[in-house]
Amino acid sequence: MEYITLTKSNFDHEVLMSDRPVLVDFWASWCAPCRGLAPTIDEIAREQEQVKVGKVNVDEEPELAQRYRIMSIPTLIFFKDGELVQREAGGKSKGEILEMIGLLRQTAR
Repeated sequence: MEYITLTKSNFDHEVLMSDRPVLVDFWASWCAPCRGLAPTIDEIAREQEQVKVGKVNVDEEPELAQRYRIMSIPTLIFFKDGELVQREAGGKSKGEILEMIGLLRQTAR
């Protein structure tokens, strides 16, 4: 599955009302660490069917960035049952992200 481009008009439906845990990547096109992380996020979106993956471009969606107090990018936020469960700023390896997703899935049991 591919990632979902999140906007203020679809965020609540796609993330807060999702029946699956959601990984949200807050990023910007000018951000080198964001560009470095993008292939990893895309790969996870394709491989992990039990987790929905969405991206928020902070330049195009400043209200969402403000709503979640994004101070640095990239920032990854994990949601489960509409609740913010974990947030991580900065570049992460695929293993680190999968570990966080794994921890998130354990809380679902």
